[in-house]
Amino acid sequence: SLYLLSLLLPLLSPAAPISPAEPISQAYSLALYMQKNTSTLLQTYLQYQGSPFSDPGFSAPELQLSSLPPAAVSFRIWHALDDVERLSRGQEAFLALSQHLQLVGDDQSDLNPGSPILLAQLATARLRAQGLLGNMAAIMTALGLPIPPEEDTLGLVPFGASAFERKCRGYIVTREYGHWTDRAVRDLALLKAKYPA
Repeated sequence: SLYLLSLLLPLLSPAAPISPAEPISQAYSLALYMQKNTSTLLQTYLQYQGSPFSDPGFSAPELQLSSLPPAAVSFRIWHALDDVERLSRGQEAFLALSQHLQLVGDDQSDLNPGSPILLAQLATARLRAQGLLGNMAAIMTALGLPIPPEEDTLGLVPFGASAFERKCRGYIVTREYGHWTDRAVRDLALLKAKYPA
């Protein structure tokens, strides 16, 4: 039958192994495109939150979320990562970011319902994080590496969080989205040089 034939065809005609160069190039292009918009997202976010977030020069690098891996890493450790570690950490980060951006979007729909520009930018950032996640999975498949299972990175979200706590959470997420995008560009540039087209 036709159904059986469609199952057998992949066995009868072994496809050429997929070169990692193409998915790496696609991921790199997307990461570069994302990088152009990360500072705009952060500035737009801060502008809508009111003081102290909207105050000129606001920065709180000490604020972190335990559910979101920080992008900062020493150069020595970063340079020593192998392909599996580099891609796995990127995957873990962008999975967490896509889930956190959904939460921040929901928070902002409640806190700033009259801010379509911010809500649209958060939704777009989430889609791009998911896109980069898909690209990284394609690279791992092409390299014959196992793709880590998708996990619920948010865990239990305290629904009684105050407006200030939710604004802080959103600040950390939009800031780390920028930092992780910068790191992804560097990671993918390294892989691009290692696996040329």
